[in-house]
Amino acid sequence: MKSDLKTRHGGKILADALAAQGVRLAFGVPGESYLPVLDGLYDLREQLRFIVCRQEGGASYMAEAYGKLTGEPGVLFVTRGPGASNGAIGVHTGFQDSTPMVVFIGQVPNEFAEREAFQEIDYRRMYGQMAKWVAQIDRVERIPEYVSRAFHTAVAGRPGPVVLALPEDALYAEAAVADVRRHHVVRPAPAPSALHELKTLLEAAQRPTGKVLTRFTASCTRFDNLAAGDYPELEDE
Repeated sequence: MKSDLKTRHGGKILADALAAQGVRLAFGVPGESYLPVLDGLYDLREQLRFIVCRQEGGASYMAEAYGKLTGEPGVLFVTRGPGASNGAIGVHTGFQDSTPMVVFIGQVPNEFAEREAFQEIDYRRMYGQMAKWVAQIDRVERIPEYVSRAFHTAVAGRPGPVVLALPEDALYAEAAVADVRRHHVVRPAPAPSALHELKTLLEAAQRPTGKVLTRFTASCTRFDNLAAGDYPELEDE
């Protein structure tokens, strides 16, 4: 662990992780189950606005609309139990419309888990069929890791909602942990820019494999022609 890392509580770590992912707008209804996160968001109010809504259903629709219009994950915060139930409608819409979303739900402290206390719900089971991934962050030092994976998952392949439950004790706990770099879209095939970069590297190599380089250069040339609107007749090779 780096010695220059500052110790932060879980709510502050989560707020900073959102800022590191490029989040500038979040929606939700404040709840006592994630008060440390609200403290962290308040500290970042100049760069990350938290839109306070009247009801979780409306908040989830706002986050879904934001994700649909921008292509960036819409961020939603709801409290446990009834809040999570009210917010499910927008999450279901996001799943069926392939809208990237990252949803944070307050959860009971781990010491009360499986006791049906404080409106506890198993969110893996509740949201399992309307989200791409549902997880719970039980350890404060893993918050940046989970947030990064959530954003990557939300935008990868077919976009959709990701749900993260936040046990209250993990948000009050403290840790010295680094933030994770901003997410990027993982594509199932190389982008044109990546192909051209590979071509440049192969051409500059001292001992390139001749046949591979020749066929790759021909493929890039054919791709450039197609991109320019030149569609020659296909021939069998």
